Amino acid sequence: MVTVSLCMIVKNEEDVLGRCLESISGMVDEIIVVDTGSTDRTREIAAQFTSRIYDFAWIDDFAAARNYAFSLAEMDYCMWLDADDVLLEADQDAFRALKEELDPAVSVVMAKYNTGFDENGNVTFSYFRERLIKNHAGMRWEGAVHEAVTPAGRVEYSQFAVTHRKLRPSDPDRNLRIYEAQLERGTELEPRQQFYYGRELYYHQRYAQAVKVFELFLDEGQGWVENNIDACCHCAYCYEQMERPERALQALLRSFSYDRPRAEVCCELGRWFFQRDRLSQAVYWYSLALTCPRDDSRGGFVSPDCYGYLPCIQLCVCYSRLGDWKRAEQMNGLAAFFKPDAAPVAYNRAFFQSLEGEV
Repeated sequence: MVTVSLCMIVKNEEDVLGRCLESISGMVDEIIVVDTGSTDRTREIAAQFTSRIYDFAWIDDFAAARNYAFSLAEMDYCMWLDADDVLLEADQDAFRALKEELDPAVSVVMAKYNTGFDENGNVTFSYFRERLIKNHAGMRWEGAVHEAVTPAGRVEYSQFAVTHRKLRPSDPDRNLRIYEAQLERGTELEPRQQFYYGRELYYHQRYAQAVKVFELFLDEGQGWVENNIDACCHCAYCYEQMERPERALQALLRSFSYDRPRAEVCCELGRWFFQRDRLSQAVYWYSLALTCPRDDSRGGFVSPDCYGYLPCIQLCVCYSRLGDWKRAEQMNGLAAFFKPDAAPVAYNRAFFQSLEGEV
């Protein structure tokens, strides 16, 4: 059985760190906690689980801090978690099985990262991340913000997932401050960092600047295909906010130049036409979304609802407005297959039953 070092970087995480470590303690072979300047009970809580607690002076560089944590690891694999991550019970079982079965020749284990949820706790946003990295295999974290390890060697996709459960918002300006400080120092952002810089500008509603960054990123042609597609979507979001809907449409269509349609993009196109009451075209794009194969192993951001529930519920509305009640009811039934407890499904069902009572 392989051995695993859990390597964490933390700062003022007293409200979540214990929950995180309880969910993984006993399943890893050592726990390394690197504190970047806590002033609360973080270290005291960490000490309940490990004696290996270290200091690292914060230098606005997440990769540097994670590389330091990894450098202290002594086991076969290094695993990372953020303090507000947890392993749910089913994922704990899957993680134990992984340790028992993992071929030591594997260099990187990818695990799903669930980061968005609906009111019932269903996952609405997820993506794969490199979660276990072979120790002393030459792979390092890169990127001051949105840091990542570029997988090398044999990669395996696991059955366990990590669940991101925030209890409080983090500093919303931190990442943008780090990027802009880098730019002020003359640092040239590599493609992945350029992409995430554009996203930070979008989050801060600096839409014109975000579009410039995204379009430069796309025009330079050095980006990863999944980031290219996402950049097209974010260009569309920016143009919508800038009241330039035709440019938004062009940005969404540009995504098809990088790969086959994603359901997320088809749903955005459906929404674009739906908002303009061009219902037949909206039906086309929502219907196309239902034909798009979902492949989480591509590594891009995935919105599960776009591969079932969302296009179905929107097709129900479209067909209703077109007066095709039979198809509308069928689509609501299909939406119920994906999300039986969704409030819109129940509302629509009651509406269709009321129509039957009038006949």
